[in-house]
Amino acid sequence: MSKQFQLGMNDCLILNATAVLTGLPGDRARLPQCDVRVRHGKIAAMGALVPEPGEVVYDATDCVLAPGWVNSHHHLFQSLLKGVPAGLNARLADWLAAVPVRHRRAFDHEALFRLAVRVGLSELLASGCTTVADHQYHHYPDMPFDPTAVVFDEADKLGLRMVVCRGLATQVRQIDATPSPQIAPEPLDLFFRRVADDATRFNDTAPDAMRRVVVAPTTPNWSVRPDELREIARFARSLGLRMHSHLSETADYGRHTSEVYGCTPLAFVERHEWVGPDVWFAHLVWMEEAEQRLLAQSGTGMAHCPQCNARLGSGTAPVVELLRLGGKVSLGVDGAASNEAADMLSEVHMAYMMHRLRHGPEALSTDDVVHMATAGGADVLGLPGIGTLEIGQAADLASYRLDSAAAIGLHDPGSAPVLCGRALQTDTVWVAGKPVLMGGEIPGLDRAQLAAHAREAVQHITQTVAG
Repeated sequence: MSKQFQLGMNDCLILNATAVLTGLPGDRARLPQCDVRVRHGKIAAMGALVPEPGEVVYDATDCVLAPGWVNSHHHLFQSLLKGVPAGLNARLADWLAAVPVRHRRAFDHEALFRLAVRVGLSELLASGCTTVADHQYHHYPDMPFDPTAVVFDEADKLGLRMVVCRGLATQVRQIDATPSPQIAPEPLDLFFRRVADDATRFNDTAPDAMRRVVVAPTTPNWSVRPDELREIARFARSLGLRMHSHLSETADYGRHTSEVYGCTPLAFVERHEWVGPDVWFAHLVWMEEAEQRLLAQSGTGMAHCPQCNARLGSGTAPVVELLRLGGKVSLGVDGAASNEAADMLSEVHMAYMMHRLRHGPEALSTDDVVHMATAGGADVLGLPGIGTLEIGQAADLASYRLDSAAAIGLHDPGSAPVLCGRALQTDTVWVAGKPVLMGGEIPGLDRAQLAAHAREAVQHITQTVAG
């Protein structure tokens, strides 16, 4: 690619891409070789284009051009909790107790939390991700810093679109039984005040918003009481905020809900006003057929997290079944503590492989996975102005080099991002027409220094927890 980058520019022309993926479904998923013109941060023209006087030109020869990935579920603070030995061979409940619950006590100051966020966002950006939904549940009374403001600030520095899913737990679960104040429950009235303040400060309702706030209790059937769940839903909708949570990640969710409430998890959340096109859940690995139909018919979305589900041995979500019902499916990386390959290229590759293994080679095409990880994510996040390459859409794009070792000899260039996964080299990433990654590097970010700080932080975390 041309190295004549001009930081801060959001008007440009991208020429000569070998393949263009649109993120659209079916026959519209691919375009023949074409150019893309960006004006005022949006796609202004596509086709055979000629440079205009003074126009900044990017030569995308030998590159695949695609929409920026939309990561619909993450836990950025976990970016400094990779490969914790006590959690490597544990299933979800034991992993939660051994890793995020036990180690949250170390995240008692802003510098460590901010570093974790920066590490996570830089990993995602390097894979071509342009929008991140962070399920940020590290909140507790008398917190000495504002985690929501930190996440938005770090995303702004890197130029990424950020959706903060503001977490909540009003009661202590069995796995949380520890004297650490960093996992203390948060009173509901305090949560409401803080979220209302966050919405006033940060929430943008534009279809291509750079910042969004979402109401997101950690789990609907353990973290809050049932009467609170309905109250939370009504509060969120009164402010025009979307809703998000974990659900049915393991079979335990179904067993618990059946034993305690006499119904399935989806029926439980429906009973408490937690279904609809303004709601999406992470995981949804274990669902009965009736639950799948309810999810599709209500327009409730799924954040599919295949690498995390595989890493923890949780199972394979019924993605193909849900898509056949017309359901809304997106892709989420989830936290690096349960998915050390914390990037979107690894995630799309895993999604493609997992469902073909389960259903056969006709289950998902590479274009289906691209759609899920771009337009699908935009849909569940309520951001219709992003996620596809079309005239009028936000110019969130990523280019990938076809001379990467993994892509050499590839007959179908457009399949490279999904087939090759993280071995494919990301060349340039634009958000709203501005280059935020160039030649595989993030402007202004010293990766060596970031790695050194992360190593020091890991030592501090280990010593804090051991003490």
